[in-house]
Amino acid sequence: MNTDVLLDLRKFLAPETVFGVGAGRLAGRYARNLGALKVLLVTDPGVAIQPWFPDIIASLDEGGVEHVLFSDVRANPRDSEVMHGAEIYQAEGCDAVVAVGGGSPMDCAKGISIVSANKRHILEFEGVDNVPDPGPPLICVPTTAGSSADVSQFAIISDTTRMVKIAIVSKAVVPDAALIDPALTVTMDRELTSDTGVDALTHAIEAYVSNAHGPITDLLALEAVRRIARHLPAAINNPNDLNARGGMMLASMYAGLAFSNAILGAVHAMAHSLGGLLDLPHGQCNAILLDHVIDYNFASEPERYTDIGVALGASIPPSANLEEKRGLVLAQVRALKTAVGATATLASLGVKQADLDRLAEFAMKDPCMVTNPKAPTALDIRAVFEHAL
Repeated sequence: MNTDVLLDLRKFLAPETVFGVGAGRLAGRYARNLGALKVLLVTDPGVAIQPWFPDIIASLDEGGVEHVLFSDVRANPRDSEVMHGAEIYQAEGCDAVVAVGGGSPMDCAKGISIVSANKRHILEFEGVDNVPDPGPPLICVPTTAGSSADVSQFAIISDTTRMVKIAIVSKAVVPDAALIDPALTVTMDRELTSDTGVDALTHAIEAYVSNAHGPITDLLALEAVRRIARHLPAAINNPNDLNARGGMMLASMYAGLAFSNAILGAVHAMAHSLGGLLDLPHGQCNAILLDHVIDYNFASEPERYTDIGVALGASIPPSANLEEKRGLVLAQVRALKTAVGATATLASLGVKQADLDRLAEFAMKDPCMVTNPKAPTALDIRAVFEHAL
């Protein structure tokens, strides 16, 4: 690593984390230790019917902590859902929030927390460091291996008026505790495992090539890439393989800590634009765009992208020129996407040529674009979208 980069001033944010089978059943103990008497339990309808969900509730009961269930959360959580949850939090006299689920319930819970503390509309916090007061205690129990909302300083909320996803980036949304239990992910279906797994891969790659990367985030990002290459196909092909599920949860945590501190890039900026306009699954958007953005960015960070290709399993000779390295890295990324069934295109999801200008416009305004290793124009981003059709 360049000495100047090594000595650059950096900060690193992370929540208290418990990792391993049974971590989810500690929710009640952690809520009690944080002084909670009554928590808003935020989840979604699919999670609430899982066979292990009563164990989470039982842990709250055993900890002597009351709960109010709020499960009115859809994929790509909307501003209205956050505000509704905050109203319930206030009306019920809650003093802490517990989120159980994937990125959507956890992001919604983060929104509810900061709205409750600041008494402002969720959309007013858009951008970086725009949350004046920290929220009440927040505990996250992730049930997918991909979003990493349980360890990050990001919350992504859909603005239903502008039809775009906004990013709230603030240490105020870093959870107080992340209880990461691989056993809760065995009920994910094949498609969700694939989409969230490639989401984690995108987090790791974008953190590694980010212009805000550092020695700690580099270490975490590359190890996440290695673990995803090893464990994601196994988790898809054998859903009950706890070692594979654990490997993916660890990779997701590493990638989350990396991107939370190094931020992201064009893939996420574009995926937020896509998801907001067409209400598409975030992980699937990332999977479609990933290799196209790598192709666009490659010349700006060829050695870092080469590191990623090698971490994924590519054999790249030192004598290879830039175009040979680009081809080998892209081939390795696309091979993994094919192996895990991430083969959709934007056109197959309903994106049309007429959408591209608007998609590019909103992507350019996303804070994730600031740390992309190459500074694009709107025309550049439009062209990348077009290649992904």
